[in-house]
Amino acid sequence: MYIKELEGAEEEEVVVAESGGKEQNSKSFGEKDVVSGGSEIEKGVVNWGTKRVLIGAGARVLFYPTLFYNVVRNRFQAEFRWWDRVDEFVLLGAVPFPSDVPHLKKNGVGGVVTLNEPYETLVPTSLYHAHSIDHLVIPTRDYCFAPSFSDICQALDFMHENALSSRTTYVHCKAGRGRSTTIVICYLVQHKQMTPDEAYEYVRSIRPRVLLAPAQWQAVQEYYHVRVEKACVYSNISDQVLRAPRSKTSQDLVAFDDGSVVFVTESDLNGYDSSLVSKAVGTEIWADLSVVYRVGVAGQAALTRISCMWLRCRTQPKIQGNKLGRVSSCAISADHLGGISVDIRVY
Repeated sequence: MYIKELEGAEEEEVVVAESGGKEQNSKSFGEKDVVSGGSEIEKGVVNWGTKRVLIGAGARVLFYPTLFYNVVRNRFQAEFRWWDRVDEFVLLGAVPFPSDVPHLKKNGVGGVVTLNEPYETLVPTSLYHAHSIDHLVIPTRDYCFAPSFSDICQALDFMHENALSSRTTYVHCKAGRGRSTTIVICYLVQHKQMTPDEAYEYVRSIRPRVLLAPAQWQAVQEYYHVRVEKACVYSNISDQVLRAPRSKTSQDLVAFDDGSVVFVTESDLNGYDSSLVSKAVGTEIWADLSVVYRVGVAGQAALTRISCMWLRCRTQPKIQGNKLGRVSSCAISADHLGGISVDIRVY
């Protein structure tokens, strides 16, 4: 088991130690020796690699016993369903058997997202294609592991395309608890405007046995932060940008209607006296001009009075007090303005 796991996955990993500017290869994760001069980070990488290998080996050993346990519970407990409908176009469930493919097709399934490793997959892609079902395989290790960010984005795009075509997507892992739930929660966060907590509680209300490992919950939080929160900030900024008004295009212009043209013939003008109309128009024009003239004269008279008052204030020190009552005009001699005489009469 241990040797197969090393051959199937990462057999060796390279740890770079900056000693003399050269790269040194660490020994396989099964050995305890670390590169000379290795830091604590390098030791952590080796320990995590060992843990990953051991979990993978345990998952292989426990796959069929746990699968048999799930089948038995499904047969004897009605609430222990093999799959549940989480959304109009999303089914969440356990690994399907070949006999389940026709039933999935009857439920409107047009795509399947498999998050199992090869040894966990029970239905070949050819069988899905024989029933006109698309198959997306994202190999993800069981128990403590989560799909990567790029894998989540790929799965969500696949699900969204199926939803736009009114086709249901069946998302599954081995038991429909962790890996597949991670994808479904991210789908609800992205396309149903839910927070991670709301989406998690919503899925648990439909499928109570779902349970996310810490790494899986962290993957959901990271996806929400990158694809939802930042997208909202950018959209708010773009909404505040003032756009310059665009000129009307040819599509916005109303086409000219030839039927709206009216032709006037000579017969239509019989009995029409143009002199009467011209006289009436002339009368109206002269009436308007007289109003304008009266307004202009009144404005000029008011301006004259104001000017007289101003000039009177300027010349008041030169006039004796006993002559103020007899002044009927405002006059300024040539001596004050250098030869220019101003005489403004008040009416």
